[in-house]
Amino acid sequence: MKKTILILFFTFTAFTAALAQRFAYVDSDYILKHMPEYASSQKQLASLSDQWQKEVDGRFQEIDRLYKAYQADQVLMTADMRKRREAEIVDKEKAAKDFQRSIFGPDGELSKKSTALIKPIQDRVSKAVQAVAEGDNLDMIFDKNSEVIMLYASPRYDKSNDVVTRLGLKPGVFAK
Repeated sequence: MKKTILILFFTFTAFTAALAQRFAYVDSDYILKHMPEYASSQKQLASLSDQWQKEVDGRFQEIDRLYKAYQADQVLMTADMRKRREAEIVDKEKAAKDFQRSIFGPDGELSKKSTALIKPIQDRVSKAVQAVAEGDNLDMIFDKNSEVIMLYASPRYDKSNDVVTRLGLKPGVFAK
């Protein structure tokens, strides 16, 4: 009998504690769409990426041109001349791949530029989310667009507009 009462007591206590927690969620895509500086940084990154991609493509086109010229002249070359031309093509190809990696690789220039542009925006959103959570006495706020699987979320727990307002922006311009 004491065991049953004890089990019921702990179950009731755990259930009550679970009810006491307050949760909400935000839609980070929706919030970022409201931020002009985010759209501007995305355009800037796309422009840089296109510019660098053209430069990479130009280098590989040059290598292709050299290879075709080598193939056309190969019959007329001595063994020494062929080795020099092959080495030149291989060196240029290695340099082009290294350049491509230095721009588009995980630690490349595009990644560094993206971090430099996006990090301040993320920090600003994070501070606004924290302020909303503290202001509404929330225990947790989830991001609807993150790795956390949210199978259902009631719109009454959506604090995205509160975060947009906290950022000093006008909510409701973009449809969710």
